[in-house]
Amino acid sequence: MPRARSEERRAEILRATFEVIAERGYRGASLASVAERVGLTQQGLLHYFPTKEALLVAVLEERDQWDTGGVGLSAEAWRLDLMASLVDYNAMRPGIVQTFSALLGESVTDGHPAKEFFTARYALVRAGMAGALRAEYGERLAGGLTPEQAAPLLVAVLDGLQYQWLLDPESVDMPGAFRDFLTLLRPTG
Repeated sequence: MPRARSEERRAEILRATFEVIAERGYRGASLASVAERVGLTQQGLLHYFPTKEALLVAVLEERDQWDTGGVGLSAEAWRLDLMASLVDYNAMRPGIVQTFSALLGESVTDGHPAKEFFTARYALVRAGMAGALRAEYGERLAGGLTPEQAAPLLVAVLDGLQYQWLLDPESVDMPGAFRDFLTLLRPTG
């Protein structure tokens, strides 16, 4: 029972951290503000996550679990039909998309604690997407690209659509635009 309670508390802390980051950004979020939100002292919070950086990485890993229904960044997470469903799902949660996008943008700076996480994550995502493209279209896509060549483009479309949608949700139909992009990948005739 104590282990289950500990896991529940960790989950509560992760949700609260995501909320605080969504409100204030990573740099504006403090351990004290997260601790206060979950009714702990800062020292109590450090019992679960020893540093702010460890907490950030745990939040990002948890987000990937939420997005993929618990399968993480494994190959089954990147089927093209599931990617389209994820885009639909993200369109219903602008706060989460905004937080992820802000952290991604911040992570490109030297010394950012999430840089290593995002670098490793994108390597896994590109590999998974290449596998999904291969499963769907074989060794060559309609335009002659290999799945490995097309995977970074697919990632760029997903991320780029998120930014455009966040900036102007009334003008950018993120799910529709992603489905339009998928039609470009299909063989003609």
